[in-house]
Amino acid sequence: MAEAMPRSEERYALEMRSVSKRFPGTLAVNKVDFCVKKGEVHALLGENGAGKSTLMKVLSGLYSDYTGDIYIDGEKSLLHSPNMAKEYGIGMVYQELSLAQRISIYENLLVGRLPKKNALFIDKKKAVAEAKELLKQVGLEHLDPTMDVSEISQCDAQLVEIAKVLGSKPKIIVMDEPTSALSSEEVQRLFGIIRNLKAQGLAIIYISHHLAEIFEIADTVTIMRDGERVDTLPISEVNTESLVEKMVGKPVNNFYTREAHEISSEEVLRVEDYTRWGFFHHVNFSLHKGEVLVICGLAGAGRTEIARSLVSIDQINQGKLFIHGKETHFRNFGEAIKGGIGYLSENRKLYGLALPQTVQDNVLSCVIDKYSKGILYNPAKHTALVQEKIDEMQVYPADPQRQVNSFSGGNQQKVLMAKWLAADVDILILDEPTRGVDVGAKQTIHEAIRRFVKQGKSVILLSSDLPEVVGLCDRAVILREGHIIGEIPKEAITENSLLIAANGEGEYVK
Repeated sequence: MAEAMPRSEERYALEMRSVSKRFPGTLAVNKVDFCVKKGEVHALLGENGAGKSTLMKVLSGLYSDYTGDIYIDGEKSLLHSPNMAKEYGIGMVYQELSLAQRISIYENLLVGRLPKKNALFIDKKKAVAEAKELLKQVGLEHLDPTMDVSEISQCDAQLVEIAKVLGSKPKIIVMDEPTSALSSEEVQRLFGIIRNLKAQGLAIIYISHHLAEIFEIADTVTIMRDGERVDTLPISEVNTESLVEKMVGKPVNNFYTREAHEISSEEVLRVEDYTRWGFFHHVNFSLHKGEVLVICGLAGAGRTEIARSLVSIDQINQGKLFIHGKETHFRNFGEAIKGGIGYLSENRKLYGLALPQTVQDNVLSCVIDKYSKGILYNPAKHTALVQEKIDEMQVYPADPQRQVNSFSGGNQQKVLMAKWLAADVDILILDEPTRGVDVGAKQTIHEAIRRFVKQGKSVILLSSDLPEVVGLCDRAVILREGHIIGEIPKEAITENSLLIAANGEGEYVK
């Protein structure tokens, strides 16, 4: 499929030669060549399921039954366990954080190598000092290392994860979607860290579905598709269109094109003086039938907190919620679903999916009460509904009996979307619905959202992807530090107008 990798007199930090990894019934990685130079940021791209995560798990020692050869600094290396990979200088920063929430930052940073005093007791003073130095490397010198990880934001936790990897002094760092939980300011801080590491001669493998990031930070890009390497090119020789075409095997046209659809004057949801102390205050907005309303704001503005309160995962302190003109009080999330509101969480693994369960169990999880007769429920009666929804979302493989934890991240997100489509709610709150998915999966989710509102249903969208917001939404309310400060009509919604307003400036701010 791909041309042979060019050979060079220069010694690579990493060479993977003809590496393959097979699972029962699936050849996930097929004779892939992948080389990274010292002092290089090498982007690894591909749709979910393309094989890039499997390739990196081989590199990290998680799969010992690979075939092919791996060379670190020119020497053949056997990476048959995570400890062996770490000894060879390979550090992994995963998209899903590996931090323990209920212990301190310094214990997370130095896990497995905490300094001892008298060979028996942990030298806390020395550990805290070392942790401070690691935090300083990622711009978190203001954090107290004795705090529990549960006390810090998800953004800071992502940077702590990077600091933890740096503590093992790696030669090669793999960053898998490292910006998925970061604001635009924090992304720039991370890029500064990456440039410093690059200047020190580290080899950095950067995996991201945000193509704008690739063009900003990468030197070289390798594209994978269907378990094989498609091409490796200098970043200067590609553009967005060519990358997308190589990833999906065909052009993706008009990806963020906004489509016209009818929006009714009928109000389906309204909040008045909505307040949860410390998170959001005196919030007022409405949602109309057939509308995609975006709540736009910087990280920490309170968007997710409002979403969770609307479906009664969290309780408000004051204010009113009206559904179809009737004041409503949901006691819990289950009542909210029965009342016609669904919530797709930004964290599918913690709050969205039951990973060890099958696709069918997940898709039907919100409608068990609806389809039960007393205490009896027979999911086999609803296999047609499950198949319909997973076909609609193009879940691959389309096997209702397959466990969700065996799917790629993008296909897991499609299963989550299929679950809420099967729930048949009137109002769907989507919190970062395409975070961490490839361009193909993103397009599938966008098309599902458009079909949903064309049916006369309504969406509240929370997204940090500004092109996505511009392409999908009909109206934007601006949230800043827990307060609604303005509103932007559809015809005025652009990336610039959204950014300016989210920063508290511009003509649409009150």
